[in-house]
Amino acid sequence: MSVTTTTHLNFRGAARDALDFYRSVFGGRVVAVTYKDAGDVRNENEADWVMWGEVAGDDGFHVMAYDVPSHLPWNQGENPFFVSVRGDDADEISALWHRLAEGSTVVRPLDAAQWAPLYGMLTDRFGVTWVLDVA
Repeated sequence: MSVTTTTHLNFRGAARDALDFYRSVFGGRVVAVTYKDAGDVRNENEADWVMWGEVAGDDGFHVMAYDVPSHLPWNQGENPFFVSVRGDDADEISALWHRLAEGSTVVRPLDAAQWAPLYGMLTDRFGVTWVLDVA
């Protein structure tokens, strides 16, 4: 089993521009899935916003980003990033989740998602928001 962590940046409508900018600086490939692509449009004005995106380079550079939809709270100075923990073993990710969950606030329970066998989000007792998923 291998686990990696990745900085996951949060925006409100600027994720695609940010990803393109970081690609221009660091190189690599941009992948972006919009809310429309994922069939999760709650606000038509946000259909083309990034639900999940990343820049990944052959040299190991990796950053993820998304646009926080308007129905969720967002303040650039309060929650500008998540720490993403991704692995390939559901049991290991579940064990990490349960340890991190002690004293935390669960934002989204660890469960199957449209894009991953397991996905969950929580804010730990130190105020750090973690996203755990199985690739």
